[in-house]
Amino acid sequence: MDNKNKLVGANLKALRKAFGYTQVELATVLGINDRETISYYENGERKIPLAHLNRLADLFNVELAVLFSDDLTDQKLHKAFAFRKEELKEKDLLVLAEFNRIVKSYIKIARLEKKHGIQP
Repeated sequence: MDNKNKLVGANLKALRKAFGYTQVELATVLGINDRETISYYENGERKIPLAHLNRLADLFNVELAVLFSDDLTDQKLHKAFAFRKEELKEKDLLVLAEFNRIVKSYIKIARLEKKHGIQP
């Protein structure tokens, strides 16, 4: 196990617990048939594919870099917790992950427009 896998796994576990998700729910969002894979990810025993990392970042409404951060603080998660989801069905989790992805893309575009002086 390398340290990066352990760090990402610990961050994944912390985010999952903070949002109140189960390993089964994360497995569903990722299209995985078993929760054991999530356990391997959280323990740093398996490398998480980039596509899964992106989907998890969308679900938690954080930038991908947060999953690799060695300082997972409340400050970084403040905005994400404003969108905390509880008692949702599996399909709802998929829709929320997609919605969060769209919102993050919109924010990035708005920042680029502002940086380059483009008026909407």
